[in-house]
Amino acid sequence: MFYISEVKTTPPATFRTTLQEMVYRLLQEQNVPFERVDNDEAITMEDCLIINRQLNMKTVKTLFLCNRQQTAFYLFVTTADKPFITKDFSRVMDIPRVSFAPAELLDKMLGTTVGATTIFGVLLDKDNQVQVVIDKDVLSEEGYGCSDGTTTSYMKVSMDWIMQDFLAYAGHVPKIIEI
Repeated sequence: MFYISEVKTTPPATFRTTLQEMVYRLLQEQNVPFERVDNDEAITMEDCLIINRQLNMKTVKTLFLCNRQQTAFYLFVTTADKPFITKDFSRVMDIPRVSFAPAELLDKMLGTTVGATTIFGVLLDKDNQVQVVIDKDVLSEEGYGCSDGTTTSYMKVSMDWIMQDFLAYAGHVPKIIEI
């Protein structure tokens, strides 16, 4: 049985990672309303479906990608139900092949692990090494559902806040694509 808490509107009592703490501090500083749940480690899309029902949202799929030389990095946000095909992403972005970036770089650059990748990781990308790329289909939702930087807590915030305030605060201009 997959554990999931009741919906909460307060930060966790203790933080598991530096990134998680940064996320909730920013939300509090900017008075951004959010809803969140604590849960067993969410690894599969089936786990995310349970989280979606509890928070009345659709969790996004966030992928950390790079070129073969590991000199260009992309944080790609798409809908959870859409299969990721590297060839399609590369064609739309007009770049050579991409692949998943190594887990060590995900942790080093965005402060999280595989399975917990989140748009909030760009808070740690002070040198703008990572290009944020957002699938246009994500923008049709009112709420933005994602990990808080861990696999054991998911949240919903306003899509408008993510697109209009958060990314500007983090110094990242997103590229919107259609796949």
